[in-house]
Amino acid sequence: MGSLEGRVAVITGAGRGLGRAYARLFASEGARVVVNDAGYDAAGERSEADTAGAVAAEIRSAGGVAVASREDVSDWEGGRRLVETALDAFGGLDVLVNNAGILRDRAIVNMGEAEWDEVIRVHLKGHFVPLHHAAAHWRERSKAGEEVRAAVVNTSSTSGLQGNPGQSNYGSAKAGIAALTVIAAMELSRYGVRVNGVVPAARTRLTESTPGLDEIVRPPEDRGRFDEWDPDNVSPVVAWLVSERCEVTGRLLYVFGGTVQPISGWEREPGLERPGRWSIDELAEQLPPLLG
Repeated sequence: MGSLEGRVAVITGAGRGLGRAYARLFASEGARVVVNDAGYDAAGERSEADTAGAVAAEIRSAGGVAVASREDVSDWEGGRRLVETALDAFGGLDVLVNNAGILRDRAIVNMGEAEWDEVIRVHLKGHFVPLHHAAAHWRERSKAGEEVRAAVVNTSSTSGLQGNPGQSNYGSAKAGIAALTVIAAMELSRYGVRVNGVVPAARTRLTESTPGLDEIVRPPEDRGRFDEWDPDNVSPVVAWLVSERCEVTGRLLYVFGGTVQPISGWEREPGLERPGRWSIDELAEQLPPLLG
């Protein structure tokens, strides 16, 4: 019996890369999977390629259970239809993995409004919309007296948590997703829903198109060597987070190769204290050494 036997999972951005890796592992572990992918390329241009259908067919050929969805996860009604797809096809929903994303890298001084808006829309709104509709479904089930054991995994990035030049739009969205994860965990625990996040480092269309990473993420020439950037390395962590045996919520995990590390949020460090207001001159003298 697989770790996800009987679980119904919606995975966004599952037509390629990390999402495809998650969908395949989930199905092999017994989950019934809604493979969602709107067919956007890495820059957010929609194509006619039915990547979701291809992955769903691949899963079924391997003996798994999957259906495809091409809904735009940043569209309000599209998010509602995505949840309904799981309910219509499999009679329930237990797992949501938010993974869809695009890149439009550019320095702040050169970035246009559309480049900012599209990345924020696909990443941040594209996480919130499916989460909202899934949460509303789980709340209804909980209020009806059903025991809900649901799980959400969101996708953040070191670009949002540590910064990366040229990715102010992407980093801002990913930092927002980290905050959304923590807040959603607080709000949804009363309904039996756990919410966690992953910060993956893996070979995807996005990392392959990121300057400086394109050379690093290539598969090793020696096929016997461990491929640290293989998206399949992240899948077991996500599968564990959404399994019923996991009780963790409100945490983010960095995953790269065989490394899994918890990530803590912004924390207050030792600072200055006094019973009254500081003057500008006093701050000018005492803050610089404190801030390094």
